[in-house]
Formats: sequence, structure tokens, C-alpha cells
Amino acid sequence: MSRSSLDDIDMKIINELVKNARVTYRELAKLVNLTDVAIIKRIRKLEQTGVIKKYTAIIDPNALGYSKVSFTGINVKPEKLFDVVKLLKEKTYIKYLALTSGDHDILAIIWAASANELEKIHEEILSLDGVLSVYPMILSEVVKAEAHI
Repeated sequence: MSRSSLDDIDMKIINELVKNARVTYRELAKLVNLTDVAIIKRIRKLEQTGVIKKYTAIIDPNALGYSKVSFTGINVKPEKLFDVVKLLKEKTYIKYLALTSGDHDILAIIWAASANELEKIHEEILSLDGVLSVYPMILSEVVKAEAHI
């Protein structure tokens, strides 16, 4: 399903679900002037076509004791890229992992309890076979985090 095949009502439903995935069908129906049944059908279609991939909670790392968050660029030997990705996917301290086409081959978001722990994590990643360099960017403050599309 492409953006062009979504109408204004679909976009309103998506925006409301992004803001609050626990919103009820009845509340959505009132917001967009449809019946509960029509909302259910539209949401099922959005799920089946892959527009909605899953419903999730946004967690504050600090509330769980993770005082350090790092957006870490990782450069890897091309022939080792998928081996390194496979190893990194298994690490519980990595909360997000993506291949990129920018300055770094891989982008990882890492949660750590302390600066010392974060340093050890970066050293561990650097020691992996095929990793050439690690470029940590420590999160100091979030100034914008939108909850809509």
C-alpha cells in the first residue's frame, strides 16, 4: 500500500494510533466520524498491507536505570558486514540496529547504566572480527520526539 492509496481518514487513524496505540475503536470512530466496524476494517487493512507493523510502548531508558544512550556508527570490512550484524543483533544492550549508506556501515542505539559500561561496550564492539572503527555519539538531550507522522 502506498501513501497515495491512503485517504485522509487512514492518515488520521494512523496518527491517532502513533500517539496512543491503546486508543479504543470507539474513540477512533468518534474522532473520524465512522462506525466501530468501519474502523476495525480499516485497521485490519492497514495491518494486512504492512502499513502498521506492530504496536509498541516507548520506554524511557533513564527510568530503567540506563543513564547513557549512544547512537554509535560502526564501520566494518565489507566481507564481514553480515557476520558483524548477526553478532550485534544478539547483544541485549543494542536496542536498534540498522544498515546505512551514510558515513557508517551500521548504526546502533546502545543503552548502558554508566559511562564506564558504555565504554566497555564500545570496546567489545571494536574487538569483533571485521569491525574497523566505532564512532559513539552520546545522547545528551532529546529536543524533539514526534509521536505522529
